Amino acid sequence: PRVHFQWWKRPSGVAAVCLGLLCVLLLAGIIGLSVYYKLQTSSNTLTIERDQLQKERDDLMRKFSNLKQTCPEGWRKFESSWYFLSTVIKPWDESRQDCLERGADLVVINSDKEQEFLNNLNQYFWIGLNDSVTEGTWKWVDGTPLNTTRYWGSRQPNGGGGENCVLFLFSSSDQGKLHDYPCSDVSSWICEK
Repeated sequence: PRVHFQWWKRPSGVAAVCLGLLCVLLLAGIIGLSVYYKLQTSSNTLTIERDQLQKERDDLMRKFSNLKQTCPEGWRKFESSWYFLSTVIKPWDESRQDCLERGADLVVINSDKEQEFLNNLNQYFWIGLNDSVTEGTWKWVDGTPLNTTRYWGSRQPNGGGGENCVLFLFSSSDQGKLHDYPCSDVSSWICEK
């Protein structure tokens, strides 16, 4: 007769198997907890970084909002642009140079609302319109052509080749109309940025 050795049926064999399984489960638990701890630490770090970035974004938005609302000295805000009206007089070229040095350019009138805003300043000034390149072809300083004649004053432009720059004139009889003048004349001016 053959004798089979069945160790697992003996109490010590069962204990060894249980102990082995317990060791495997304990090792799996330790590994699982280690992975969980690392993920949790990483998640906490990302949350802290996210909160810090959101705070920095909110600070920047607040500063940007304050910057938009704070009027630089000597400038006026209308819609999305800033305007600087000079208190001295110069020829057109020097007026434009002053605007460029301020990070702006002579005003370009883009709408009836802007025309009305300028009219309400109750002054006269150089604007960014001339026909210096081609006589009779009026262009703004940004290179766009004047696309309407309704801004001109009565019988304007009338200067022929000698009047290549444009003044925005305010008067009760001809409010806010454009008039061509020699660029060498002196006037105040208005910058836009």
